[in-house]
Amino acid sequence: MAGITSFGLFLVTSFLMNITPGTDTMYIINRSVSQGSKAGIYSVLGISTGALVHTFMAAVGLSVILTTSAVLFTLVKLIGAGYLIYLGIRMLRQKTSNIQLANTKDMPVRKIYIQGMITNVTNPKVALFFISFLPQFISADNNYGPLPFVILGLAFVLTSTAWCLLVSVFASFTTKKLRNNPKAELILNKVTGIIFIGLGIKLFQTKAS
Repeated sequence: MAGITSFGLFLVTSFLMNITPGTDTMYIINRSVSQGSKAGIYSVLGISTGALVHTFMAAVGLSVILTTSAVLFTLVKLIGAGYLIYLGIRMLRQKTSNIQLANTKDMPVRKIYIQGMITNVTNPKVALFFISFLPQFISADNNYGPLPFVILGLAFVLTSTAWCLLVSVFASFTTKKLRNNPKAELILNKVTGIIFIGLGIKLFQTKAS
């Protein structure tokens, strides 16, 4: 499909990644808890805008690499597979929760949106994730240019936005549960970590054959 491979696996992995709490989730929860669901929604929109920027930057850059050399693109995929294995191992080894709600002052929703976008755009880990993750589901003989990268990126951003909006609304009404439930996060980390390691190993085996 338009140069995309294993789209179902992409959606499953994206879902697990989206529901695993990280820096963006902490920001959304903090804003939702301190100022309510409206502030949380604007924080989600800001972060999603930042993710769109990463999507199009990765799409353009990776499609140029693929056009230049299929071998170089395969090398990028292998390096990305190694990074996914690294992320998976780190998730499996994590023993403490990422969610730490800080006391934050109220701020205008416009500022919340801009801050969320800047936080996401300037996070090098997000850029590295997109560059590592998207190529794993693109065929090396792709003839559609940046289109498959954009499709995958948009699918990831849409599912992420939908989930984060749920988190925002939930956080604004049930603060205590989110503050005191690190066990669920650690379980999600381990499940996602196993998926990432398995995906990385599968890709290495495919390239070696």
